[in-house]
Amino acid sequence: MQEEIKKYDKDGIIALLNGGETTKLKAREIKNSFVGNTVYIRGLIELSNKCIKNCFYCGIRSLNNKISRYTLTDNQIISSARYAYEKGYGNVVLQAGERWNEQYTDRIARIIEQIKTFSKGELSVTLSLGEQTYDVYKKWHDAGADRYLLRIETSSKELYQRIHPKNELHSFENRLKALDDLKNTGYQVGTGVMIGLPTQTIENLADDIIFMRDLDIDMCGMGPYIEHSQTPLAKVTQTMTLAERYEQALVMVSTLRCVMPTINIAATTALQTIKPTGREDALSIGANVIMPNISPANALRSYSLYNNKPIREGATGGGDEELFDMLSQRGFDIGLMQHGDSLHYRNRMKNR
Repeated sequence: MQEEIKKYDKDGIIALLNGGETTKLKAREIKNSFVGNTVYIRGLIELSNKCIKNCFYCGIRSLNNKISRYTLTDNQIISSARYAYEKGYGNVVLQAGERWNEQYTDRIARIIEQIKTFSKGELSVTLSLGEQTYDVYKKWHDAGADRYLLRIETSSKELYQRIHPKNELHSFENRLKALDDLKNTGYQVGTGVMIGLPTQTIENLADDIIFMRDLDIDMCGMGPYIEHSQTPLAKVTQTMTLAERYEQALVMVSTLRCVMPTINIAATTALQTIKPTGREDALSIGANVIMPNISPANALRSYSLYNNKPIREGATGGGDEELFDMLSQRGFDIGLMQHGDSLHYRNRMKNR
């Protein structure tokens, strides 16, 4: 029998965020009670590092002229998706820098349709392609996309404006509207935040948890803030060490699991960047999704969001046995050929 979902106020959430190992143990029990021990596999395809945005924390920001820009061909993307299908992943994630032109949005719709066609609908498609209009979101959903991840990065408008240029292209209100549009198109909707941003407080993180709960999200991808040397934010004095950000990120995962027991929570690569076992650690205290990078090897180093991002050599040519062995050794069940839809989403749709 599943326990009743507890409603936490802000003080209760702050207590969880300060709870350390106690919060982690509680989250592990809640995870097992509500969503079980299965880890769902989502193959990540980073299809382009071209971006119109100039966010102060991001290595692929438009004004960074020190990186090599690329865009995968349709064949490369479909080949990567086929690899996921053949390995039994059940899911692919299409991620890229942000672009808005019609030729690009039409191309994404075509690629989604091709993935759905060759897999006979067995591959679930998640998109992480930034802010778009409602019509574009609907076009992609109608083409077959199942989920959409659009990170808010921080729910504090003041902090959001500190880490983005002050112009309409980087508007906090536009980000909120995009999330609202996604909720109205039928996607399983996800968001997330960075943990350990300069000047960020424990109260900010509690507000982030409340924001995600009130938005009624179905899934979350969040992790520690890690500097990229070619960004303005890297020059800002940081009071938290990487180790402290890592620990706070784990407790954020656990706190969100306590507050929203039935959503999907990803164990993100940023955790692995700080500590090699970061993803496994997150899975053990609340997360239930992992996203191995299956982009073509020649693109992996150029999709550089932050310093020292782990590179899975020969992404579409090996490494799965090691991943699956790791999950098995840590006692997880592997959800091969399962969409792993969010239980929260299924309940939300039932109650519409």
